[in-house]
Amino acid sequence: MARVVKVFVTLRNHWKKSTVAACALSYGGHWLYGKHCDNLLRRDACLAAREFGRQQISPQEQLKKATVILNPAACRGKANNLFEKNAAPILHLAGMEVTLVKTDYEGQAKKLMELMEQTDMLIVAGGDGTLQEVITGLLRRADHESFSKTPIGFIPLGSHNSLSESLHILSDNQVKHITSATLSILQGETVPLDVLQIKGEKEQPVFALIGLRWGAFRDVASTIKKYWYLGPLKIKAAHWFSTLREWPQVHEASVSYIAPTLRPPDLPEQKPQRPNLMYRIARRLKNYWYPPIPESPKVEEPERWDERTLSTLELSIQTQNKNPVQTVSTFYLFFNIYIYIYFYLVATTTKVTGCLNCLLSCLSFSEGAGFYNIDNEEYEAMSVEVRLLPRKLHFFCSAERREQLLTQWLM
Repeated sequence: MARVVKVFVTLRNHWKKSTVAACALSYGGHWLYGKHCDNLLRRDACLAAREFGRQQISPQEQLKKATVILNPAACRGKANNLFEKNAAPILHLAGMEVTLVKTDYEGQAKKLMELMEQTDMLIVAGGDGTLQEVITGLLRRADHESFSKTPIGFIPLGSHNSLSESLHILSDNQVKHITSATLSILQGETVPLDVLQIKGEKEQPVFALIGLRWGAFRDVASTIKKYWYLGPLKIKAAHWFSTLREWPQVHEASVSYIAPTLRPPDLPEQKPQRPNLMYRIARRLKNYWYPPIPESPKVEEPERWDERTLSTLELSIQTQNKNPVQTVSTFYLFFNIYIYIYFYLVATTTKVTGCLNCLLSCLSFSEGAGFYNIDNEEYEAMSVEVRLLPRKLHFFCSAERREQLLTQWLM
């Protein structure tokens, strides 16, 4: 008992050292407990992946080939370590033939996609920038019509992972987020997503899955990092100082667009059956003896364009690939009075070179318009043509998110 009393007396006499030691022990224990929980999540994910790997296949079947485009520079250089710890073991335990391709510099993913051979699935491991480069390189290919049918998986390893919120259940735990995204690839549930084709006057088109954003709030979002020392108040501080520097923050743009029409029905592709031999012979004889009269070409009505000049705080053109259960804070509602132009149900369809294209709008910005974001990537503002490609790409997603997205599109 005397020893216990002596210990408490010593702690009381050296209360400063005791407080520092207690804080250090608490932090260390919390850190170790977090690592233990992360290891449990990895273990559970690997056990689930092992069940996929134990499934038997016929002797004629081949292992599924997965090509992974990894950006090691994502997440401040931590992406390679995150992938090797949390995603790579799951893919290998599932029995896939994985080909890992790492990018060395910005823009290399576009060039790699132009040279990549056909694969069973394409997996993008990175952030918004890596994903945009991959889909841009994919859709610039000459054979993009056939290559775009390849299902795409997205493993969120970047600082910004906007599309991941729409494909997978959100989690504050990064390990859980990565492992659940990788497991959704193994489960095989896919959802068709719209793509925006954004083309300048001289440059090649850029493709986006979320949309284009231009205006005051985009400009403020790019300066939030400057106020890192304010902690949780940095977002409010960025809006406040921006308002003091410039008021009113009005941006002007000219928009030319075609009135929206109903989205074409999502029908499965059906290959027509070949008629029997006797029917084909009879049809050829009939065409030989009674040649069909060529029909007069149909006169197509000119497209009706509407033009509008906008003066607004924020202009956004977005797809319907957004998070179906996204929550909005009170502060967000107070500050973000956006003018959105939604073209999902959407746009006039015209048949050009045998593929379905939806022309949305042409945007012209005033002089000194600054910059706009395309899927969180910054570009210099210039006049662009925006075209919607409905259901162009198929992405792996969780079963719950798939049902939510499909329900959202029907509303």
